[in-house]
Amino acid sequence: MMPTPGVKSADIVRSLLRRSRQGALATLMAEGGDPYCSLVTTATDTDGSPLLLISRLAVHTKNILADPRVSLMLDERAPGDPLEGARIMVAGTARQSDDAAVRRRYLAAQPGAEGFADFPDFAFFRIEVKGAHLVAGFGRIVDLKPEQFLTSLDGAEALVAAEDDIVAHMNEDHREAMALYATRLLGAEAGNWRCAGCDPEGLDLQDDRRTLRLVFPQRITEPAVLRKTLKELAERARAKAA
Repeated sequence: MMPTPGVKSADIVRSLLRRSRQGALATLMAEGGDPYCSLVTTATDTDGSPLLLISRLAVHTKNILADPRVSLMLDERAPGDPLEGARIMVAGTARQSDDAAVRRRYLAAQPGAEGFADFPDFAFFRIEVKGAHLVAGFGRIVDLKPEQFLTSLDGAEALVAAEDDIVAHMNEDHREAMALYATRLLGAEAGNWRCAGCDPEGLDLQDDRRTLRLVFPQRITEPAVLRKTLKELAERARAKAA
């Protein structure tokens, strides 16, 4: 799938980070420093930084513990020629995290990991991003700095603190609204759509392995403003369905 003409490069990177659930992780071998690449499942922190849940028994984890420098490639996962879709390489430093929010956000995106997340050899890691390299079609290759595509959390402390309650509330009481967001506003097929995360710039929706990103009309920092915005979006979706 080629990016829509006029879409900003930073928006493509944000979308891929938020929607991707697997990628190719490159590390440096603990002995010798040779490059090593492996398939990993992913999620994102509130600001969009990639999250991993990996075992210390795995080669890539041993490599990270010896040298935390990594790169992560994410792509559209679209049918057809894979070279025609947008893809990004995110470079940074992988650090182990015991933050409860990291755990919650990862498991919301990867619910199948609940069964082994507490195994003693597994740990959550957050990639502290240093930059991204975007390839979004022929002649569209761009390098971006973190501040160009990560979500600023400045002034959004109230929203970030309420995210757990927001996600639970949406999934318990507003599944119809999320189905409308997915099908009427984002053009997806019907499914068991649920909320996987919320941040100042948008809502993450998920149906099994299908993922969507509902971008807010404006940056939101307060739960009360979020409620108003989501209500307005639901009304817009219902009007479009009529």
